[in-house]
Amino acid sequence: MVECWNTYRDHLEKVYGKRVYRIGIDGGFSCPNRDKERGGGCIYCDGTGASAIYQRTTERGFTHASSFHEKVSNATPLLVPSLEKRCASIKTQITRGKLFLADRYKAELFSAYFQAWTNTYADKDTLKTLYDCALEEGPFTEFIVSTRPDCLDDEVLDLLESYKGRVQKVWVELGLQSADDATLALIERNHTKKNYIQAVDSLHMRGIGVCTHVIIGLPGESNRQFSETARLINSVGSEAVKIHNLDVCGGTKLNDWYREGEVSVASGRRHLENCIYFLRQLKSDIVIERMICETPQHRLVAPRSFPDKSAFLGSLHNAMEQQGFRQGDFA
Repeated sequence: MVECWNTYRDHLEKVYGKRVYRIGIDGGFSCPNRDKERGGGCIYCDGTGASAIYQRTTERGFTHASSFHEKVSNATPLLVPSLEKRCASIKTQITRGKLFLADRYKAELFSAYFQAWTNTYADKDTLKTLYDCALEEGPFTEFIVSTRPDCLDDEVLDLLESYKGRVQKVWVELGLQSADDATLALIERNHTKKNYIQAVDSLHMRGIGVCTHVIIGLPGESNRQFSETARLINSVGSEAVKIHNLDVCGGTKLNDWYREGEVSVASGRRHLENCIYFLRQLKSDIVIERMICETPQHRLVAPRSFPDKSAFLGSLHNAMEQQGFRQGDFA
């Protein structure tokens, strides 16, 4: 089957000869945007952070109910109180992740992926201790760190560069979300398009790959903003992109707006159309690592009838194939 976009699976198999599986790690970080002086976080943040499903052991008793939403509303992430305990937690998570991925997918190659929260939000010594702790559990094919564009000073950048000799590729995932500064202000990201450009340039100067996170369907955005975001990603040379639809979670400012009828979220059909438009604006060599959110149902207020990932990707491929569309048609 000829793919209509540059899939992550194909990219990994081309570079490494087989699939490489990420082990998502929660290093006990927080996020500068949830500090009180910044207003408590992005409008869609429910205080839980992003982590792999096999690491979500603390959410097993939660249900899609107000008690859970009240629990996470205005919450701050729980920090493991010492570096020693944080390292122990990281080692446990990696062991659990390897067992899960090997059992389910027969995985042989792994990447260490600092996924939850802002994984450069600490001093250099703390970061080095935690990163080293994870990589000691290798070997790992890639080392991946997720963070914000405004949380990468020169010391952190130099530290990330120092790991290039220990893995085959170092990546940083940057949460851009939109190239429109008005949208970024509305969703209370507290960074700008300029911060993102500077971060990408600094990472590329050190030979570090960049994956950009975007949300398609933010309040007030349409094809004009989608094109603007795609053009920015093209211009800075981001090697990969993760696309998310807009999810509404309990305990968030976005949920308040949604309940009041101030915002809507895309259906599966509308997100499919938006993805097609966005993909056609992206250069064809950019790797597409994600197309939709996979927010756990007990946290999700809307959309509640969205197709699962496999069904969505199948529909997207069929729609693009039938219309003769490909990633990069308009780039």
